[in-house]
Amino acid sequence: MRILIAPDKFKGSLTAAEAASAMAEGALRVYPDAVTTQFPVADGGEGTLDAAIAAGYEERNNAVVGPILKPVGASWAIRKDAFGGASVVIETAMASGLAHMEPTPENSLRAHSYGCGQLIAAALDAGATEIVLGLGGSAMSDAGSGALRALGLNPLDTAGNVVPLGGGSLADVVAVDVSELDPRLSTVKFRIAVDVQNPLYGPEGAAHVFGPQKGADEDAVEKLDAGLRNWASLLREATGRDVNVPGAGAAGGFPASFLAFTDAALEGGFALVAGLTGLAQHLGDADLVITGEGSMDEQSLTGKAPIALADAASVHGIPVIAVAGRITVTPEDLAKHGIVAAAQLLDVAQRKDGVPDVADAVANAAKYLAWATSQVLEGA
Repeated sequence: MRILIAPDKFKGSLTAAEAASAMAEGALRVYPDAVTTQFPVADGGEGTLDAAIAAGYEERNNAVVGPILKPVGASWAIRKDAFGGASVVIETAMASGLAHMEPTPENSLRAHSYGCGQLIAAALDAGATEIVLGLGGSAMSDAGSGALRALGLNPLDTAGNVVPLGGGSLADVVAVDVSELDPRLSTVKFRIAVDVQNPLYGPEGAAHVFGPQKGADEDAVEKLDAGLRNWASLLREATGRDVNVPGAGAAGGFPASFLAFTDAALEGGFALVAGLTGLAQHLGDADLVITGEGSMDEQSLTGKAPIALADAASVHGIPVIAVAGRITVTPEDLAKHGIVAAAQLLDVAQRKDGVPDVADAVANAAKYLAWATSQVLEGA
């Protein structure tokens, strides 16, 4: 039997690679002669970099400016081809993630994506011809303006001064100076992984929907939204492009500036990462797929990596088993996507009174994941 083990991360407890290892341990307890392939997956958000590295990309590290000016170390990955080109994978969260910032109203206005631009500059220096940008877990709501500022863009106020970094300053911009913008941006292909359809601004836009997660209170949300509206107007004047499109609101509107000044394309996160890492080839060789994530819920059913993988496996007639930290959807919901059996760690990690022990499940996720995988395989 050939088993493809392809989970997403178990957020807060296991990376996708760690989850795959634990699942493989459980699978081999039941099928000791099976050939297992561990293949971490991601949907274009956090974990995309890990998936690329697991697929053979070379990891690199740079010191960059974090989302509120404190320096951070950020990883990215590169794979060179035989023709002198290079594909690079960058996660916005590495340089400009919420993990690097306390979510307060003040910080929500100050947070910026400058460090992401520094990673892009490093990628260009390394000869990148394609840059994949994975979005998710971001701290900023600056429409990617900070990233382009690291690449030479200068947003100016009425006095002709460059405005401070951060989404809170975008409402003060009256002109965009592109005279120093890095010309290499026109020579590289940007592929931006998105898994939401939110526009840049408005009631369903970046500030209103995602700003509160980054610490924005009601006043900060309104100021950020006004800034994003103003920035979109300026980008339209400068380039003739309308950037208030579905998906542009991801990661604090990060795609917007790249849609204006480069030939960037928005792509579905799972399909992009699957193509990048060669998942299709491994899927075609499998007799069984085991997948999972920290929480398999209604949001998962909208196309998150494990469900998207299950759908792809169903096309090939390959049965899928899911193991997750918790599962809040029904077996019928999962069956519609070709998942024939499922288990959750909360059924294994229980107190003596039978109540699920969430803290224990998180702290000992690898142990319980191996056990739950073996149990669901024995019962499948």
